[in-house]
Amino acid sequence: MSDTARPDIVTYSTEGRVGIITLNRPDARNAINGDVARGVEAAIDQLEADDEVWVGILTANTDGQERPVFCAGADLKAINAGQAGDLNTKRGGFAGFVYRERRKPIIVAVDGLATAGGCEIVLAADLVIATTRSSFGLAEVKRNLIAGAGGLFRLPRAIGQAAAMEAILTGDPIPAERAYHLGLVSRLVAPGEAMNEARKLAAQIATSAPLAVYASRQVVLAAAYQPDDELKKLTNSLFAQVMASSDTKEGLTAFIEKRTPNWTGK
Repeated sequence: MSDTARPDIVTYSTEGRVGIITLNRPDARNAINGDVARGVEAAIDQLEADDEVWVGILTANTDGQERPVFCAGADLKAINAGQAGDLNTKRGGFAGFVYRERRKPIIVAVDGLATAGGCEIVLAADLVIATTRSSFGLAEVKRNLIAGAGGLFRLPRAIGQAAAMEAILTGDPIPAERAYHLGLVSRLVAPGEAMNEARKLAAQIATSAPLAVYASRQVVLAAAYQPDDELKKLTNSLFAQVMASSDTKEGLTAFIEKRTPNWTGK
């Protein structure tokens, strides 16, 4: 079946408080074309709009692949056909994801190779779960291209300039175990276990107050480019907003009453 005939090229489902987005082009190594970019953007829209969902997981279908590939980046066939612009969306940039503004944290579950734009998708997520057979690379220099979707500045932030410079200039992938020790990967698991671990992490996050999670995430991300004075202002502003919510009263009451809080996100 052709991609244009497949409504499930990106799927979205929910499990309790968790929204799950799946890249579903295993026959094309989950490469990003226009349909995938639009599908991811639509899935993020659903995730952000649903007040009952507090955390997202982004993963990929690797069924039938001899060597699993989370995402091979841009679909070079689409680019060669003059469709390069379709790989970006106005709000999300490449894959409808890498520059997308959002409130809710997204965990990326990787079981295989994430290369070029696929690695840039990983770098745009908030937390990374990877299996030991995974690897991460920006291979663009091997094709006389440069990583144009955030990888050149996000990878150094994630693993340090020296390790990032080597990976970027050689185009060679970073094995998952090394990526874990460098700080790119949050949790390293056995092959086939990425989604199980991502679900566990999402469930842990979902026990926390969602407004406090969203606000804390915002400050952590801003710390990469804002000076301390601006970060203090942002922290104080968000602190006041969170304190004014009904969930703060619920959290304090639950602590006093020695029970589990019933968060509402309000």
